[in-house]
Amino acid sequence: MNADTLLEFPCDFPLKVMGAAQDGFAQAVVEVVLRHAPDFNAASIEMRPSKAGNYLSLTCTIRATSKPQLDALYRELTAHPWVKIVL
Repeated sequence: MNADTLLEFPCDFPLKVMGAAQDGFAQAVVEVVLRHAPDFNAASIEMRPSKAGNYLSLTCTIRATSKPQLDALYRELTAHPWVKIVL
C-alpha cells in the first residue's frame, strides 16, 4: 500500500462528474475518461439529471491502477469547461 493514498491498486473507483445538461456533455466526459482508463466501459455510466433538468450527474466507475492515473484524470476533467464538479 502506498503511503500517500489509502487505496490499494488496482481497484474499482467511482468518479462523479457534474456539469450543465447539454448535448455532448456525456460524450466529452467519456472521451476524457477513456484517455486515462482505456478499458472503461462507457455503457456502464450512470446518468442522473437534476430536478430542474439543468445539470447532469455522471457516475463513471473505472479500474484505477495508480494514484498518478487518478490525479491526471481529475486534473483533465476539472479543466474541462463543461465540467462543474468532480467527486
